[in-house]
Amino acid sequence: MKSHLSFLFAVFVLFSCTTQKTETKINRFELVNRHNVQINDFDSLSSLSVGNGKFALTVDATGLQTFPQVYKNGVCLGTMSEWGWHSFPNTENYKLEEAYKYYNVEGRKIPYAVQWKEAGKQQDAANYFRVNPHRLQLANIGLELLNADNSPTQHSQIKNINQQLNLWEGVISSSFEIEESNVEVTTFSHSEKDKLYTQIKSDRLKNGLVSLKLQFPYPTGNHVDNASDWNNVNKHQSEIILSDQNSAIFQHTIDTTTYFVKLNWIEDAEIAEKEKHYFVLQPKTETTELNVSVEFNLENNFTENETFDTAKSKAISAWKNYWSTGGIVDFSGTEDKRAYELERRVVLSQYLTRIQCAGNYPPQETGLTFNSWYGKFHLEMHWWHAAHWSYWNRSELMQKSLDYYFDIYEKAKVKAEIQGYEGVRWPKMTDNFGNDSPSGVGEFLIWQQPHIIYFAEQLFQENQDKEVLKKYLPLVSATADFMASFARWDEKNKRYILGPPLIPAQESLEREVTFNPPFELGYWHWGLSTAQNWLKQLGLPTNPDWQVIIDDLSEFAHKDGLYLAAESAPDSYENEEYYSDHPMVLGAFGILPETLPMDTTIMANTFDYIEKTWNWERTWGWDYPMAAMCATRLGKPDKAIDLLLKDVLKNTYLANGHNYQGQRLRIYLPGNGGLLTAVAMMCAGFEGNQTENPGFPEDWDVKWENISPVF
Repeated sequence: MKSHLSFLFAVFVLFSCTTQKTETKINRFELVNRHNVQINDFDSLSSLSVGNGKFALTVDATGLQTFPQVYKNGVCLGTMSEWGWHSFPNTENYKLEEAYKYYNVEGRKIPYAVQWKEAGKQQDAANYFRVNPHRLQLANIGLELLNADNSPTQHSQIKNINQQLNLWEGVISSSFEIEESNVEVTTFSHSEKDKLYTQIKSDRLKNGLVSLKLQFPYPTGNHVDNASDWNNVNKHQSEIILSDQNSAIFQHTIDTTTYFVKLNWIEDAEIAEKEKHYFVLQPKTETTELNVSVEFNLENNFTENETFDTAKSKAISAWKNYWSTGGIVDFSGTEDKRAYELERRVVLSQYLTRIQCAGNYPPQETGLTFNSWYGKFHLEMHWWHAAHWSYWNRSELMQKSLDYYFDIYEKAKVKAEIQGYEGVRWPKMTDNFGNDSPSGVGEFLIWQQPHIIYFAEQLFQENQDKEVLKKYLPLVSATADFMASFARWDEKNKRYILGPPLIPAQESLEREVTFNPPFELGYWHWGLSTAQNWLKQLGLPTNPDWQVIIDDLSEFAHKDGLYLAAESAPDSYENEEYYSDHPMVLGAFGILPETLPMDTTIMANTFDYIEKTWNWERTWGWDYPMAAMCATRLGKPDKAIDLLLKDVLKNTYLANGHNYQGQRLRIYLPGNGGLLTAVAMMCAGFEGNQTENPGFPEDWDVKWENISPVF
């Protein structure tokens, strides 16, 4: 096994070379623009989004949210901000501890907040904290469309749709016809504020057949949906609290949650309440153009409004800067017909992660488009959402969400203390405030624990800045303290083990019997070794409690020449239940470098067996990139490409670039982030690699710029 220090040195050397040698620079403008998204009909899976990382708006083929019901079961039309949360009133005064179930660990009773099958207060409390808080759909912003006879225009009556998302500019341009009359809509997001701009051009404006509508829903509290309940109109309040000739401020109150919306317009128009929570902005003169901005915030402290042209210029400039810096990959020289599709997925993933996953908090798996898991984010997924930013040399976008760990530090510390552990235990399914969500699975996952060490190490490796070490050492140390105290001494075999109770990343394994899953073992060893090295870098004494775990942690269990899903699962490859879910053993040498002693022959055999026999239709979107990363480390570039582009439903990438998982989960941003991390490794390599473009077959002509090697 290579020493951790030599590993870090090798990574540092590799990080100094982040551009493949090419004769000419990549034409980034041409590359990005050849993947602009073109839409020509109402396809519920082809809605388009604009945003800035902490705010996003998703629109239908009209360029706004005119027909949300058409997209209800597809890629929903969301208007979401990272701050938009709500809780239903806790009328029964439920407490999280009422959902606790206690598990025996070495004579200690350890509480976990779980879901309860039996009816009663435990179940009710668990259900309440699972649903609350939930993310809000802030408003629906659409076109009010009428036919010449004043009947509402149906989406089926709209013809000649021509919509394009200009990726280089971050602007959606839409045109369509109603009764042979043209309507043009331009839509974009402010580059920093929670603010939408739209410009509507049509002769139909002057006769009242086109106007702008603003509607406020009540939240549903459902697991996966558009978070819009339009029926409970008496449970919330929407009102105009201030208006003048060219603006109006709305206050929306839902139980104890209140936020504000400001509408600005240039032309002579008036705002009117059509019905409860339903407002229409109607031009008053013979205008054929309507310029509108819609801004959201919590404090009713709106700043001076920028003109449409000024805001558009700033937004385009921000997008140009994004595309002109950071990593880029050009597959156009490759004859393999799959290369164009891979390039499309990469470019669109760069766009989607920028607008959905670059805020001040970890994103939910469906980002700011629509709710999944009640709008909460999964902290183990933060790696898939964020790790790629550093490798594509955009670490400032990753760094924004790392302060979240400081914000919830005290809650994570209390969680560890309640369970009898040292340090901090990071939550799994959570929210901006670090709350736990009861779960029979999520509460037993542990692979989110070392993520903050990984992210901090990424930042440090970029320039060896000891200020990074000083800033993040409290998080790294407290995380390592928990990891060390979580490991248990196995007296019989004179080693440390992980679990039970534990559910590994391959979630099909049983929590009460599972121990020593390989990925978690490798991540524990890597995380503790990295934390120890941080102390050395700062000239501090090493931690003896961490070191005993590093020295005596169990190695990967294997049987018949294959690494097992867990040491507690010797029948891993004899039980069909193990052939679905995440093939996480590959992550131990895909996501991670070699850390614990590992036999690459056994890992190669394991990879070959899984690649041939796994139920790939029942995995998840990030499993294909993870497997491709393992193939890359093993020197199997043909397999890396095959896995990255495997033709199965859950590896589908829609016209808008979203990774489709199925009818329940129509978009899945961890798949997009995983794709970017895998491509970074396949281009720039990894620790110890000497091969150019190690993840691509020799007949692939791949050019790239400004990408760093993966750990």
